[in-house]
Amino acid sequence: MFKVVERDLSDARLEALSADRRFATAYNAALQLATVVLRAEGYRTHGMAHHHTTIEALPLILGERAVRTADYLDACRSRRNTVDYDGIGVATKADVAELISETEALQVSVREWLETAHPELA
Repeated sequence: MFKVVERDLSDARLEALSADRRFATAYNAALQLATVVLRAEGYRTHGMAHHHTTIEALPLILGERAVRTADYLDACRSRRNTVDYDGIGVATKADVAELISETEALQVSVREWLETAHPELA
């Protein structure tokens, strides 16, 4: 799953793509990281609202330090829904840069957490 994160972060940096597509791709990278956390703990989500459930679980597993990140990603989830299903020109380059930065920070946190909580997976 970390290879998917790397691919999506790389694609999200492609200036030739629209800011909307870059935002949705960066969001997917963050979602994959949240999924890593859930799967490492033995959980899976499916069905309606699985993105929301995955993000909502971050602070439950990672602790209070992940509350701000989960809130931010949930706001991004709503925006990504608009980008993918309802609108054009929803995300800006600044939005993309911020989401990439937040995703990179989450990636570091998830790797550190894995090394401590599940060294066999790190």
